[in-house]
Amino acid sequence: MSRASFLITTVAIAAAGYGAWRYYGQPDLLAMARGERPQQTQAAQGGAKPAAPQGGPGVAVVTAAAEQLDFPIRRRSIGNIEPNATVVVKSRVDSQLVQQHVKDGQFVKAGDPLFSLDDKELRAAVARDEANIAKDQANLNRAQADLQRKQELMAARSGAQQQVDQAVADAKAAEAQLAADQAALQTDKLRLSYTQITAPIDGRLGAIQVTPGNLVRASDNSNSSNAGLVTITQVKPVKVTFALPERELSAVRDAIAKGAPPTVSVFPSGGKDALASGPVTFVDSGVDVASGTFTVKATFPNEDLKLWPGQYVDVQVELGKRPGSVVVPTVALQAGQNDPYLFVVRPDNTVELRTVKVAMTDGERTAIASGLKAGERVVVDGQLRLANGAKVRDTSAAQARSVPKEPAEAREEAPEAGGSKRS
Repeated sequence: MSRASFLITTVAIAAAGYGAWRYYGQPDLLAMARGERPQQTQAAQGGAKPAAPQGGPGVAVVTAAAEQLDFPIRRRSIGNIEPNATVVVKSRVDSQLVQQHVKDGQFVKAGDPLFSLDDKELRAAVARDEANIAKDQANLNRAQADLQRKQELMAARSGAQQQVDQAVADAKAAEAQLAADQAALQTDKLRLSYTQITAPIDGRLGAIQVTPGNLVRASDNSNSSNAGLVTITQVKPVKVTFALPERELSAVRDAIAKGAPPTVSVFPSGGKDALASGPVTFVDSGVDVASGTFTVKATFPNEDLKLWPGQYVDVQVELGKRPGSVVVPTVALQAGQNDPYLFVVRPDNTVELRTVKVAMTDGERTAIASGLKAGERVVVDGQLRLANGAKVRDTSAAQARSVPKEPAEAREEAPEAGGSKRS
């Protein structure tokens, strides 16, 4: 190698060494090059977050105090609204529909007139029966008078026993004929009443399937939607049917046995405002072996008609309370690698990063199983700017952020890995 080449190589190596020292040997420059603050860079190099500087006003945060209260145990499910009763109105006699007294979608009471059928033929049958009864009564009177005369002659030894026996038989036959025609009259009067079709239950009418002038038949027993004249659906009250996991069966049955069935609230799909609340009125007698759930029903008065048959709703069931729970706003919790954590404000206005165990949550509030005491203040806003030991400035003193009082749902924390599941 020539002397000139050696000098050039030496200068290049020296320049590279100086550049490396300037870049890597001064953390402030490295942090500035990366667009970071020096302290964050040091935390990254050290593998742990250092405490924030104790000087200065501290990081502005919002805090809330952990409260101790009886936390509602609630479960959610998806339910379907069912009518309390549904009746397909059909004709019970063959006749012609002559009058319609209602319209589609009308609310009716039990006994309200719905349709009138042609009754001329049945009125004639009733008149015939009444005439037959009058004739039968006359025949019976004559037979009884004849029997009395023959019995008197027999007593005077002027008649024969055979004549008396015949008179007795004739009188009994007349009585039987009268009874038969009276039964026929009752039958025809009943059939005549069927020409006035009335509502069997309170409810709302569906679409009317037959209009005046059409012939209706009592023999139409098909299950098609057009088989009846109209369908009445009872919408006051209504029921909601839903399923719960079998692990909740004991809690539901115990509450019913104590005379305090669980309260069920229903919400529109994805909504937060309850449409109605009512007690559990039915628990199925078995658990579905395929899904591991059991069917539950609750009943609602539905006077405001907010619930409609066939509607899908979110269901919330309150199964009791978890006494003495330490509760914080759910926004205070941050996701950790193993367990969630939160920042607890210490008396010296520094924060402690503390992992906790969650018992259950209702969406807005979370009950802490361990790791936190009632009265301790936790950060609910500003956590992303914090590190363990950082100094903070509480901006919630003027307007404290309180824990929500009415949760929408409480559910147990999911079981740890390895928990059994029904296949």
